[in-house]
Amino acid sequence: MKTIKFFTLAGLFAFISLSFTTSMQDKWVVPAKYVTMKNPVPASQDASIGKSLYDKHCKSCHGKEGYGDGTKAEGLKGDLGDFSSEKFQKQTDGELFYKTSFGRDDMPEYTKKMPEDEDRWLIVNYMRTLKE
Repeated sequence: MKTIKFFTLAGLFAFISLSFTTSMQDKWVVPAKYVTMKNPVPASQDASIGKSLYDKHCKSCHGKEGYGDGTKAEGLKGDLGDFSSEKFQKQTDGELFYKTSFGRDDMPEYTKKMPEDEDRWLIVNYMRTLKE
């Protein structure tokens, strides 16, 4: 009887721990200094460069319109987001810059591929144009 209780409690503990860990990993926590960071690149500046950078680095996963339906999307884990959604667009420019810069899981880090901060800010500006 003690063995059954032990395994039941151990199983319950493992389930709760896994559930908690999974829910914590799903939330993409952005450091406070990025949340409040202001975009130094005006939205109207070099809009075509922002689109070109998006097409080169982002479109294959996030799709032409930012729906998360790019050609590589099916092979990736997690939610690729919908850049046109209100939830996505409510994020600050700093949050988008952080996520674009440092990535996580299947989202690669772009600080080496695009070492100029301005390029990543231009992509943030372009992502803003994808709202519906």
